[in-house]
Parts: sequence; structure tokens; C-alpha cells
Amino acid sequence: MPAPAPSFRDPAGCCCSFNGCVLRFVTANAISEFEQFLQTNCARQFIARKQFVSTRRLNENEIAALRESPKLQPVFHAQPGGAVFEHERIPFPGYPHEWPPEMLWAAGRLTLELAQAALADGFGLKDATPRNVLFRGSEPVFIDALSFERRNPGDPIWKPHAQFVRTFLLPLLANRRWGLPLAEIFTTHRDGLEPEDVYRFCGPLEKFKPRMLSLVSIPTWLSRKTSPDDQKIYQPHLLANTEKARFILESLFKRLERTLDSLKPVAQKKSVWSDYMATHSYDDPAFAAKEKFVSEALREFKPARVLDAGANTGHFSALAAQVGAEVVAVDLDAACAGAIWRRAREQKLDILPLVVNLAHPSPALGWRNAECPSFLDRATGAFDGVLMLALIHHLLVTERIPLEEILRLAYEVTNSLLVIEFVEPKDEMFRRLTRGREELHATLDTTMFEQACTPYFEIVRSLALPGTQRRMYCLKRKGDGN
Repeated sequence: MPAPAPSFRDPAGCCCSFNGCVLRFVTANAISEFEQFLQTNCARQFIARKQFVSTRRLNENEIAALRESPKLQPVFHAQPGGAVFEHERIPFPGYPHEWPPEMLWAAGRLTLELAQAALADGFGLKDATPRNVLFRGSEPVFIDALSFERRNPGDPIWKPHAQFVRTFLLPLLANRRWGLPLAEIFTTHRDGLEPEDVYRFCGPLEKFKPRMLSLVSIPTWLSRKTSPDDQKIYQPHLLANTEKARFILESLFKRLERTLDSLKPVAQKKSVWSDYMATHSYDDPAFAAKEKFVSEALREFKPARVLDAGANTGHFSALAAQVGAEVVAVDLDAACAGAIWRRAREQKLDILPLVVNLAHPSPALGWRNAECPSFLDRATGAFDGVLMLALIHHLLVTERIPLEEILRLAYEVTNSLLVIEFVEPKDEMFRRLTRGREELHATLDTTMFEQACTPYFEIVRSLALPGTQRRMYCLKRKGDGN
């Protein structure tokens, strides 16, 4: 996985990946405050709960070794006299534009919990964006340790309030009310949605509903009456009574919690694919044979990291997690990814669900396309095993991806195991997808499939699923490919 470029938006320091380590460079004038926060009850408790990234300061010998690297010279030059810290590495980074709404909600909850806990230690959260959070499996982890600063005890204002609304509440509201995908929001609006953006979606009566009124309509109306050049709105308003200032902040956090909880995604939300496991075309013997085949491959190869591509609601992701694998489960359907997240959380399974369409994977985003690497950059060589079950015919037919390209992608992503389900053109679902264009795939059969595998994989074994036009393959990656 290529190292992302150093972050640069925080004047107190930057973060970058180097030789498998996540390094935080902190400027000289920010070191003391940073280390003071790391010693607070808030930081210690959330680190112990694995909800805050663990951090240690590098010693002079370790820093001297880093200075020898030409790649880090620009970072050291930009941070003279500072300190270097190492954060734990989150196994696989997934970004807000790849999350189902359930994960955005969970990241929002963690952000508010941290903001409230830090308040008791005299610190404030200076920004509130979902980009401060990654997920370890299904659990959110706050990674931007530099986001905390000493607060003035008399300040009753939470400066990131508007940012929290833009990046958490309004995207959840737009997704819940109009089905606006989070990918569309966060790939085009780095800092979320403005109230004016959502206001344009509202009908005349909807603008006066309580939640719309407070989050959307009133802010939109007020913005029309306020000049952007009026500096008074940015002046601090400190209170002599520090207890009153804290009470105002605590009341704000409680209101935000209630609003966030009112936008929690509904568990029973359905989609085209979310009922697939209950309505698939396999009979019980065929599905049992498929499940047994996958389980045996997982036990034999013991992959530590598994990508379940086209995971649906995560039945086979759970099988992989139950034998000890860290699983990344991707599906193009946000409802399916949300169902996986709920199951992983309830059953404490190490599964990270992401909304990703392999035919149109997440691109690199941010300044110079370097802040968020593309999904394929993160996935290449990152997994010991890949599951591609009930997926290949969708890529072949719906997306018109050549078979060799599908196998080449699998070869690049896995380091060892590929379990793939081959679907004959005579299969009912295959025929439904072709919509009368069966001649386009007339030459596709198991012989052709196995020949296409030859440059990339060794066939360990295969199994025809009884009563179907499908065959399971357990493939081992060859050392060299084309």
C-alpha cells in the first residue's frame, strides 16, 4: 500500500505513513499541550477502550534514524524543533465516502462523547469532522490526536458546532429523507452539506417541521440577514461565570446527541439486495455445500486478512471472522453494508464493512489526490484471502468487465487464497442479467474459466453446487503473474 502524503491542514503538526508506521510530527509550540492532553483521564480512558488511537513519543535515537531518510527530509524541514510521535496503525483505512450511514452515526457519537469527556479535563475539541475517525473492524477509533486544545473556562461556544452539523447531522438527514448516498456527499463536499444545500430539497411545508426548522430553515434564513463581512459574529463571548459556560456547553452536547440519535439509521431499511440471503436461488443442499466449501478453504489457508468482495449482508464475512481473520467486506449496496456493521457489532466480529463498487471503486481524493488513497491502492497486496461469491456474473454481464480483468484484479489484491464462484451462462440469474443477449457469453464455460485462471492461479479444488449451474473454486495465487 503506497504511503499517503503528509497531512497539512493542522498548523500544530502533520501526520504521515512511513515504513509501515504512522508518524505524527508536532511543532515545538504545540508539544506541551499535546502531551498534557495525552495524560488526561479522557485520553487514557478512550485509549483503554480502544476508541482513541494509542500514541508514544519517539526517543532521540529513533528520530535520528528517521532523519536519515530522504523521504522524510521535507517533513523535518517543515517542523524544525518539534517532536515525533508514533500512533498505532489501523488495519485498513475506510473513509466517510465509503461508510454506510450507520458508521457515520457511530463516528458522530464517538466525536460527541470525546468532546464531553475532554470538557471535564479542561480541553476542547477544535474540529469535528468524520475524517478524524477510522474504524477498527466495526468500532470507531478517533485518530486525530492533535484535535484537542486547552479551552478558556469562560467560553460557552463550541467552535466546531457548525462543522459537526455539516458533516454529521445534515448528511444523515439528507440520506434518511431523500436517500442521498454518503458517497455523493463526501466525494464532492469535503466539509459536508451547508443548510442552504439541504433547504433546496425541502418542500414548502417540510421547511417548518421541527428538525428541518432547527437544522436547515432557521440557519438558512439567518444567513441571508447576516453579512459575511460582519466580524462581530466571530468575536469570542466569554462569561465571568465559568460554571455557566460549562453548563451551556454540556446542554449543547446533549441536544446534539438527541438530534444525532433521532437520525440513527433504521435497522429494517430494505433495498434491492438486502434480502438476497433470504431469497437467493440456492436450495438448502446447494447453499450448505457452498458454505462447507468456503469454510474448508478458510481453515486450510488460515488467511489473517480477508476481503469479501460483493459481501451482501455478510454471511461469509462472518465465517471468515469466526476463524480469526480481519475482514473487509465491500458491497455496492449501503443497506447491505449497514446490515453487516450491525451484525459485526452485535456479535463482536472483526469486520469492516464499506460501500464500494468494485467496477467503480473509490477514487483517490483530496489535495493532489493524496489525502485519501483510492480503494485499490489500499487493497493491492493487503489481503491473504479474497472471497468473490455470487459476484463474477454481475461484473461480466452488468459491468461488461472481461473475465481476465476480473482475475487480474483478484491476483493483485490477494497474496494467497481466492475462493470464487463461477456461474454458468445457463444459470437463472445469469440469464436474467443478460436480458436476451446470451450470445455475448456463449463461449463461457468451466473450461474457458479454468484456462483464464492459469496465468494467475493454481486450482486447488473445485465443486459443482448440486442442483445449480454454479461451481466453486479454491485457487492459490501463483508466485508470478502476467
